Amino acid sequence: MTNPSNPARGDWRRGLPAAVTAEARDALPPVRAIQFDSRQVEAGDLFVCIPGGRADGHAFAGGAVERGAVALVCLAGREAEVGGLGVPVVGVANPRATLAQVSAAHEDYPGKKLTVIGVTGTDGKSTTCFFVLAALEGARLKAGLLTTIECRIGGTTIPNPTRLTSQEAPFIQRLLAEMVDAGCTHAVVEATSIGLELHRLDACEFRAAIFTNLTPDHLDYHGTLDAYRKAKGRLFEMLPAASHGRSPGVAVINSDDKAGRYMASRTKARVITYSLHDQEADVVTEDVMLWDDGSTFALTADEEDESVECSVRLPGDFNVANAVAAITCATALGLDVGAVAMGVAACAGVPGRMERITGAPFPVVVDYAHTGEALRKAAGTLRDVTHGRLIAVFGCAGERGKERRTGMGAAAATTVDLAILTDEDPRSEVPEAIIDDIAQAMLAAGAVEGEGFERIPDRRAAIARAFEVAQPGDLVLIAGKGHETTIEYASGAVPFDDRVVSREEIARLFG
Repeated sequence: MTNPSNPARGDWRRGLPAAVTAEARDALPPVRAIQFDSRQVEAGDLFVCIPGGRADGHAFAGGAVERGAVALVCLAGREAEVGGLGVPVVGVANPRATLAQVSAAHEDYPGKKLTVIGVTGTDGKSTTCFFVLAALEGARLKAGLLTTIECRIGGTTIPNPTRLTSQEAPFIQRLLAEMVDAGCTHAVVEATSIGLELHRLDACEFRAAIFTNLTPDHLDYHGTLDAYRKAKGRLFEMLPAASHGRSPGVAVINSDDKAGRYMASRTKARVITYSLHDQEADVVTEDVMLWDDGSTFALTADEEDESVECSVRLPGDFNVANAVAAITCATALGLDVGAVAMGVAACAGVPGRMERITGAPFPVVVDYAHTGEALRKAAGTLRDVTHGRLIAVFGCAGERGKERRTGMGAAAATTVDLAILTDEDPRSEVPEAIIDDIAQAMLAAGAVEGEGFERIPDRRAAIARAFEVAQPGDLVLIAGKGHETTIEYASGAVPFDDRVVSREEIARLFG
């Protein structure tokens, strides 16, 4: 990536709200970089004071100036708090929204130079993003990627530096600018409800958006399912309407999900529905054949009589839906359906998504399923290719809504034969308490402790236990973390990768 000490691509002051006068703008200097974390400030930077739930950026303005900040953006009405630090200050109504706008201006509005595709939903976002990228590459386009798993610029992979799916605006805009510099024409961006709510994805200039599904999640943050749904809907509000001879944006919506109609109501873009079950959808899926290592299917658009044969190398009908969404989106943007279908068919897989681990005398699968619905779908798919017992190792993240724990427990009680409950990013919470919440949900659903589930907080020991009790014909699903490489405890992050640990334990137990 570009060295952040290099000159700015654009002028950050162009991103300030219209309410900021020309005189006030002229008093502000050019800057090296846009910062919202005072610990990252270097000489020549702008520091944006973000009022947060845990910390207030205004309290760190002095430290930012000491580290070299040459200008400050603060909440309107609080200029006096930071006005005596010897640098220019500008007050704005919404510092978070302004952070996105000045970040885009600082990078010379890269979203305007790309066809940006956003993907949102509770489950399937990352996988769908990878399929969209594969579809674009199948059409011989150079594209970038921003997801939970990793970021890509053309053929170069950049690890996601945090657990955030939607990074903060300065990072997003800088990476989009890198894509432009690298010659990319398209960008695929995973869009979370929190990222949308906090304006991190503002100024991305989305041209197309995909909705996968909606189930209760992140209610610890949003409070209600309606608020969660509304946050997702912001992506579709951001799509452009037709204007001045320019065609509208494209909203690709899963009509099999009841929230799809709501998402369609939030946009002025062209709406295209896709479905595995609804024959009234614009793009209909037919002749689905599910295998243990992938699926084949046919797509028919309502304005066409001819169907297109497609395939995907990940198992499960939910991955068929993800692939259909990607192909539908790419073709709606004018790309050849045959080329994009071949691109998706060539996608070898997605890190930590139904990823097979070899070496044991039974199948082992690592998957990111970390909600009740995702676990239910993953277990249901694997049940169809399991001759013996389905054994699942999983936990639930701390500092997240308890609906995840009860959902995971209820799903496991009805879909797996043996669940081994363990740690999964407990953070500041007591690991045993999280596990007990899951266990209580399993008990309420009729599971019997000692028969239907066990509790082993140490995740390595839990994985080893699953391998020790599994027999040929059984299948072990290790769920919840997928591609992640750490477990987060109150004391900090500890290196841990389910795929690496699984291979180590398989080698230890089976040579």
